[in-house]
Formats: sequence, C-alpha cells, structure tokens
Amino acid sequence: MTMYQAEALLPCADGMDLEALRTAAARGDILQSTALAFDNDHQLRFLLGGQPTVMPYAECADGLAEGAVRDIAVLTRVGRPTCFLVRAVRQEPGCPPVLDISRTEAQRACRRNYLDRLLPGDIIPCTVTHIEPFGAFCDVGCGISALLPIDCLSVSRIQSPADRVAVGQPLLCAVKSRDAQGRLVLTLRELLGTWAENAACFSPGETVVGIVRSVEEYGVFIEIAPNLAGLAESCGDLIPGQAVSVYIKNILPDKMKIKLVVVNRELNRTLRFEPRYFITKGRLERWVYSTPQCRKHIETHFG
Repeated sequence: MTMYQAEALLPCADGMDLEALRTAAARGDILQSTALAFDNDHQLRFLLGGQPTVMPYAECADGLAEGAVRDIAVLTRVGRPTCFLVRAVRQEPGCPPVLDISRTEAQRACRRNYLDRLLPGDIIPCTVTHIEPFGAFCDVGCGISALLPIDCLSVSRIQSPADRVAVGQPLLCAVKSRDAQGRLVLTLRELLGTWAENAACFSPGETVVGIVRSVEEYGVFIEIAPNLAGLAESCGDLIPGQAVSVYIKNILPDKMKIKLVVVNRELNRTLRFEPRYFITKGRLERWVYSTPQCRKHIETHFG
C-alpha cells in the first residue's frame, strides 16, 4: 500500500525546475510548496519553477466546491506547506509556461489509494495540526484531518490534549473507527504500553520526575510515564500539570497501583512526557492494559 505523508513531509517543489515538474506530473508525484497568498479571486498563489502559479478555488481542497469544507481551511494554508498534484505543464509558443496544479486531486488520490483502505487497528503515522479541548486534529495524509480524542491520548488522565502532544509533533496512532462522515478517528494510548510494560521500566527505591494529574481528597495522582500514574498522599498546594520529583515506595501489580512519595515540589520547570511506543507497526485486534491479577479491567477491541 502506498503511504501518503502529512502535508509538510511531502517532497518540496520549491527548488524544482520545469523539467522536474513535468517529470513529477508524468509520475503522479504529490508535492508540496508554501502557498504565498489567497487572492480576491479565491485562488491560492505559488511560485513554481520560477513561474507564478495559481491553484483555482475548486482545486484547493477536496469537498470545497460542494461546501463540505469551509474557506478557512484554504485561508490557513497561506504561509504553510500545501500539497498538490501537477496535472500538466503547458506552454504555448511565445508565452510563459502555465502549471495546472490541484490539491483536490492529491487528496482524492490519498483517500482512494490509502485512507479508504485502512481498517480499525491499523497503525499509521500522522502529524498534529491543531488542538482543541476535546482532542487533537492530525494530518493523516495530504492535509486530510483525523480526530485523536482526548480520552484516546493515554490511559493516564489529562486535562488538555496539550498535556500530551504539541502542534507539529509527528505521532504513530492506531485507527480506532470512522465517524458518520467516514472520517478516521485515531487512538494513541494502545501504542504506549500496558500497565505491566510501563511499570517494568521503574523499580521501588528510585526517585523520578512526575507530573501531577489530579488532586483528590485521598491523595494526588502523579504521572511518571504517559500510560502510568501512581498515588501519593495529599501534601500541600500541588496543582494539575505541576512537575515534581517522587520516590517510588512500592509497585503492586495485583492491584495495578504504584505508591509514591513527593520529594520535591519546586522543580520550576514545565514537563511533557514524549510518547514511548511499545508497538510501532502492524494491526491491533485486541489490547489489554490491565494486569491479569487485577480486578479492574481496561481493554480495547478493534473492528
């Protein structure tokens, strides 16, 4: 299966001459270049092969002409990498060359040859494009967005997707499902390891850095890995998102619990754990986070 990359990762056309652009057109290569303007005629403007080039409105995004995509999706391409297929390079005698380019056709090819063939559980690369309170939107190929809901970012609870990911960050995700419009819904947490896999990276007696995730009457939940949190006794004015150092007092697989003691609450730094992948390829059918001995059961079925 052909892999279609996120828009910013596609081959850049900025340094290509007209002959290279003709070759790309003949091969059906999908390229990207920075859109320089969105003009009063509702066209995106580029400079390709030394020639001013326009992308007509209907060619700026799949679904734009039908009203399924809003103008803002095109306006926000200005100053950013924008993908396209070169359909032709035409030149009349005595006239400058004209490039026929289409982002719409690039996105349709991506859907037809890649996205529409994906199944639940398939692991794919993507890039975070923007963040909302309910989740992160990711480019899964040629500027086509998929939602990564906040509850799918990790087993460890977070207040905002920005606690886990950042705009422009490349990720691996699994396809969770499709929404009513056929758009992909993604999940990350299954790739970040089970409780046992994460707990095996730590030992009682260690002191490590953690992030306060929630403060309850009975204690403080502190994340020490994206899919692993422990509980410390209540201690002062800790707030969610605060970085602390913690002593690992005990690890209890049968209860799926880690007992922590806060050592230093004044680290004076922000912290966001980068994803640590325990699964990086293939297709998931079933994933079990819980330990076999624990009464609490956390499981995902795909398909």
